[in-house]
Order: sequence, then C-alpha cells, then structure tokens
Amino acid sequence: MRMRRKKWARPELAECPYYIPHAEDMRGKWHTAFKDNSKPIYAELGCGKGVFAAQAALKYPDINWLAVDIKSEMLAVGRRTIEKAFAEAGKAPDNVLLVTDNISFISSAFSEEDVVDRIYINFCNPWPRGKHQKRRLTHPRQLLQYRIFLRDNGEIHFKTDDDQLFEESIPYFEECGFELTYLTRDLHASGYEYNLETEHEKMFTAEGKKIKFLIAVKNKPVPQEIYEKYTYEKREEEDDEQDSEV
Repeated sequence: MRMRRKKWARPELAECPYYIPHAEDMRGKWHTAFKDNSKPIYAELGCGKGVFAAQAALKYPDINWLAVDIKSEMLAVGRRTIEKAFAEAGKAPDNVLLVTDNISFISSAFSEEDVVDRIYINFCNPWPRGKHQKRRLTHPRQLLQYRIFLRDNGEIHFKTDDDQLFEESIPYFEECGFELTYLTRDLHASGYEYNLETEHEKMFTAEGKKIKFLIAVKNKPVPQEIYEKYTYEKREEEDDEQDSEV
C-alpha cells in the first residue's frame, strides 16, 4: 500500500519505546527485546497500519508480538493504532514491538536462535506479473527464509482476497516442507472462530470479495534440490543485475 510521507512519522517513532528501527541489530536476540522474554513470539509480516497487531496483542497478552513493515509511515500509523487500542483497554503495550525491516531479506534480521512460533501474512501484495512473483511474501524464496527461525511444527497463517495469489501459494508451501492443516476459500462462511479482521479484510468483504485463508505447518524436510533451485535463481538474477550495470 502506498502512503504519503508524514512529517510526524519518524519523530513519533523515535520516541516510541517499543520501536526497533534496525532489525538486523537484534539478530539472534529477539527474545531479549521484550519485557517478559518467557513468552512465545508471533510475528506479523507486513503489518500495515497495525489493526491486526493491536487486536492480537490485546487479545493474547501471553504472546509477544512482532509487527514488521518496511515503511516508517505505516509503522507510525501502527503505533497510533496500538496506543489507542491499549489506552481504551486501560493497558500498556508491553507485549508488542514495531519493527522496520525489508522482509525480502528477513534472514539478515532473524537467525536460528530467534525462535518464532507463528507467522501471520495478511493481505500481502499479490505481485501478479510473472517476473515480479518472486517478491511475494509466500514465494519459496521467502518460505525458505522463514524456515530458519520458525520453530518445528510452527505455523504460518496466510490470508488474502486474491484468488491467483492464494491458488499459486498452495504449491509454494507444499514445496517448502509445510503441511496445510486448514484451508478455506471463504473464511467468513467457514466457521473458523479465531479470525481477527484486518482493515483490508473489512474493505474487501464490503466489496463482496471472499477471503481465502490457510494454516501451513512446518513439519517436513525440504529436499536439497529445492534449496539449490532457489539459491541458483537468486544468484542468476544478481548476476543479470550486475551485467546490466556494466
């Protein structure tokens, strides 16, 4: 989502006690960033305006939440969303962190020591064009990175309104050692009781779009050829970029 630059965004974030501006500085020590480091960590990748993160952190205080996004403007709005929600509940936001990070390179900010129990991907950019599909947050390049820090039997909860993205993501998960333990192409009619509606979800539902949702569990090994395939593709792409600069 595009958002105009907000002059107040970075100054407000700089004063926010639960904002992490440089995710890579926390690599290997994310559990130490929370007041109570005995709680499991859940991460929302691409948190946007923080509607989901605010709801989740309030509803599940026994979980430490990471709300990750690349845009400071989004995170600044997210801070206001979280502050408002917690103030109305008469509580302090001590189990949530706002994190600036480019999720495409998330392995530079999270290591095997940073054990995350669950990942949420809510209404990410579908990147429908073929050459751009590798930018999807559900693409195998990304899933292989998440496997580094997602615990064994940890879950990815993926939600979207986009039919193409959803259908093409299913084999991505299967290819990368995840078992689909829940899948619906109409979330609101499915009877699933743990859903927290995001801002996008409400908008798309009002437009008559059905929400697709799945839970993928990391419980299978990944064949070496899969790692090699996507490592090779990444290396080949980087070589092409270097050639184009010569």
